[in-house]
Amino acid sequence: MGRITTRRRVTRIRGDGHTVARPDTLAVEEPLEIRVGGKSLVVTMRTPGNDVELAAGFLVSEGVLTGADDLVTARYCAGTGADGANTYNVLDIVLAAHVAPPAPELARSFTTTSACGVCGKDSIDAIAIRSSFGVADDPLTISVAALLEFPARLRDHQSVFDKTGGLHAAALFDGRTGELVVVREDVGRHNAVDKVIGWALTQGLLPLRGHILQVSGRASFELVQKAVMAGIPMLSAVSAPSSLAADLADDSGLTLLGFVRGDSLVSYTRPDRLSANNVESLTSPDPS
Repeated sequence: MGRITTRRRVTRIRGDGHTVARPDTLAVEEPLEIRVGGKSLVVTMRTPGNDVELAAGFLVSEGVLTGADDLVTARYCAGTGADGANTYNVLDIVLAAHVAPPAPELARSFTTTSACGVCGKDSIDAIAIRSSFGVADDPLTISVAALLEFPARLRDHQSVFDKTGGLHAAALFDGRTGELVVVREDVGRHNAVDKVIGWALTQGLLPLRGHILQVSGRASFELVQKAVMAGIPMLSAVSAPSSLAADLADDSGLTLLGFVRGDSLVSYTRPDRLSANNVESLTSPDPS
């Protein structure tokens, strides 16, 4: 398996011109080619580690996998670097006989960046995949006080971020008990979420009813889509959502929370799942 972090000589320069040369720790970013049944599906830039979860979560997001029985095996294929050693950057997924292979239009013949997992999709229609799991009827309720603790609890488990300052993170919380179920880190926020969802799939936990997905950055359309595809009824972000993310959350019945930090949060959709009255809701049309 490739390294998660690497060391590099850097020069720190202060405003007064004083310089200090020292080693620094960086998060590794490497390509991962995901194949299904021997056929290349996508190449994504990621932090090595939990690659099977990453691939499984990606296939959940694309509507290919819905349960643990859908995935038979995952194995690294031959892929060597300049030194002849296996790079562990090519992963082949074997689907169960009852699972339809990915549609040809899902194949991406270029590398997606760690910043965006859906770059290059032809249209919003191509990624607005109907989920096998509905979230609108999920009866989850949780207190605002509990939700406000989640970002700090996620941060406490970001071990690689502590070394590099360069990774996103995603965590899954049980909305009934408040238990932190799993945490994953990656240079790509979408990859971190895929790793969480892929882990849940391998554990036979889909759909993730009654759970909250907590992310360390902003909430994009893609992250809302991934939550819906996994049956997660609530997405909580420490930063802002995009307008399209809020639209999709509204259409899907997902509770979308932003600016979850300090002593407040903003509910963009479905505030009825929050057991407090001091939550600012942006679900109503702008009177202007």
